[in-house]
Amino acid sequence: MENKIFKILSDMSEELNYQQLEKLQQVLVERLKDDSVEEEKVMSNDDYLELFVASKRVEGCTNRTIEYYRITIEKMLSEINIPLRRITTEVLREYLTKYQLKSNCSKVTIDNIRRNLSSFFSWLEDEDYIIKSPIRRIHKIRTGTKVKETLSDENIELLRDNCKNIRDLAMIDLLYSTGIRVGELVNLNISDINFGERECIVYGKGNKERRVYFDARAKLHLQEYLKSRDDKNEALFVTLDKPNDRLKISGVEIRLRNLGRELNIDKVHPHKFRRSMATKAIDKGMPIEQVQKLLGHQQIDTTMHYAMVNQVNVKNSHRKYIA
Repeated sequence: MENKIFKILSDMSEELNYQQLEKLQQVLVERLKDDSVEEEKVMSNDDYLELFVASKRVEGCTNRTIEYYRITIEKMLSEINIPLRRITTEVLREYLTKYQLKSNCSKVTIDNIRRNLSSFFSWLEDEDYIIKSPIRRIHKIRTGTKVKETLSDENIELLRDNCKNIRDLAMIDLLYSTGIRVGELVNLNISDINFGERECIVYGKGNKERRVYFDARAKLHLQEYLKSRDDKNEALFVTLDKPNDRLKISGVEIRLRNLGRELNIDKVHPHKFRRSMATKAIDKGMPIEQVQKLLGHQQIDTTMHYAMVNQVNVKNSHRKYIA
């Protein structure tokens, strides 16, 4: 029955607007629900989800991103519990409203869920599994702009001076001088490092390759760290204990967080080094397009979210160019 309804809606999609198509769908479902003709075999919601996940994997999304998609969509499907083709804008809007009230989460979290669901339903529309995405009319949720903190020069020096081993010192120097993501850091191999040119190749989101650069201090500490190792692991950063496995993202996060707590520096995490590098680069006069390339951002707006321009520089520029 659902396949028949879908074909009818497809035929009428050029004649009716979205609201009229929704109404026609409701009427057809109601009138044909007692149809004695054996229904064609249709895919389940889980089948659609698996196809969507497979498409994201082919696109090169990371396992972490794919898992986030899966969890978000599975939760929605379990709560709504109706066939995908019958899900309307009103149903999704009600789901998001109840989700926020029940979990007491932030607007940012709700908008992230909305974006994931939008990707899913847009894919269903592109693949002709549904007529139009029901989430198309649910717009981006407005959130307040919050200035994200960066690490000051004093904080960076405190962290460097209080590292208890050369590995952590080399790790901090590389994060701060390159601005790479923590996932890119842990995936680096020793062979990826070009000490002569002080550069390395990293693979960012979507497995996109880019070249990043590190300073002389990072070079010296990296070389000192590698000389101190006696393992055969190809990974650039490994655990301190035997058998010296490749360091994981959680290992980097825990190490930095604990070091920050010891020094009473608020919220020390890998991403803060990335944001700090971008902010410093812009404050020193690096063109935003070059910062964008270093960070591996597709959109320059994303780079501007990372880099908080120093207010003192804004004041000085105003005096120089306008006052």
